[in-house]
Amino acid sequence: MSLSQEVINRVRDAVRVDRLLDTAVKLIEVPSPTGDGAAVADRLDELLRADGFAVERPDAGWRGAPAVVARWNTDRPGRTLQFNGHLDVVHLPYTSPHVADGVLRGSGASDMKGGVAAMIEATRILRDIDALPAGGILITAHELHESPWGDSRQVNTLIEQGFVGDGVLLPEYLCDRVPVVGRGMAIWQVRVSRPGEPVHEVLGGIEQPSVIAAGADVIRRFSKLDRTLAATTHPLGGRESLFIGQAAGGEMYNQSPTRFTIDGTRRWLSPTTPEQAERQLREVLATVEHGGANLDADFILVRDAFEFSPDDPLVNAFQSASTAIMGQPLPIGAKPFVDDGNAFVSRGGVCAITHGPDAQGAHTANESVPVDELVRVANVYALTAIAYCAT
Repeated sequence: MSLSQEVINRVRDAVRVDRLLDTAVKLIEVPSPTGDGAAVADRLDELLRADGFAVERPDAGWRGAPAVVARWNTDRPGRTLQFNGHLDVVHLPYTSPHVADGVLRGSGASDMKGGVAAMIEATRILRDIDALPAGGILITAHELHESPWGDSRQVNTLIEQGFVGDGVLLPEYLCDRVPVVGRGMAIWQVRVSRPGEPVHEVLGGIEQPSVIAAGADVIRRFSKLDRTLAATTHPLGGRESLFIGQAAGGEMYNQSPTRFTIDGTRRWLSPTTPEQAERQLREVLATVEHGGANLDADFILVRDAFEFSPDDPLVNAFQSASTAIMGQPLPIGAKPFVDDGNAFVSRGGVCAITHGPDAQGAHTANESVPVDELVRVANVYALTAIAYCAT
């Protein structure tokens, strides 16, 4: 469906900035570090019910904070567009919300309570002006998103239980492209240990199995594997990788330690599977020269890789909305990080576009988002729904 100037103007005029900001502030007012999101889910429930939406609260595998599900449907057959957001924030000191000079600040402002407020406002717009020609909107919000505190259990369970639209928009803070491909990611940790206690070098420490030497061999072999993985590339998605971000062991220069740890990430492209990526890592670990030390490792899947067609109907609808609001379509590109969109594509089998406000400070104590950006996202989401759900 093409977007007429009349429809575009009606949507623009229907945005209520005060209502959008009130929603964002009320969500930010409730601290919600990952794993402790019950209160903010209840707050969103209250806001939606006060607006007249029927709300479901499936626990989705996490009874500590049941997910929030709401719908707005027409009585005409058409596609369902899903707006999905997470309500948890990273474990950093809490900052209360405030608005000054056209910028909203506070914990979760950019990642992603501001975006959640924008998707709620988009739904209100569609309802207020009866602009959706057919189909409907499915709103889902959940926690357990942020790694390493969350395990993605809630969104994965929502998908398994059928809370999936024909297409999905996710208001994370990526705004400069349409990401049609993205790498999967796992967090890994290798632990090298020896029995006994730390001991001075000249009092027998030099005779102990060296956890540092074994750890160094892990690093050397993982670095070699990363060079091999670099040959697997995608024109948009970049390369596969095995990244080492931390290595630690020992308390003093002349003491034999009992433990050495190495941490990092593994990122892969489709069609590599998480199982293949883990097996490859463990096969390399089996060749390490550990000199009598013990080795064990964790491989924690965060998200799988994905790719979908840039000609998907949701992409076409989104680009129409982008052109209407921003004057031009966005370039086709790759997602630099992983988010719940990966799960909707790989597990749900639907197109899922990550697009949110041009926000700053994600995963810091200084999150901020321009109010104009929240308004822009609300407009783009509403217009995308109008173009997408009609068919």
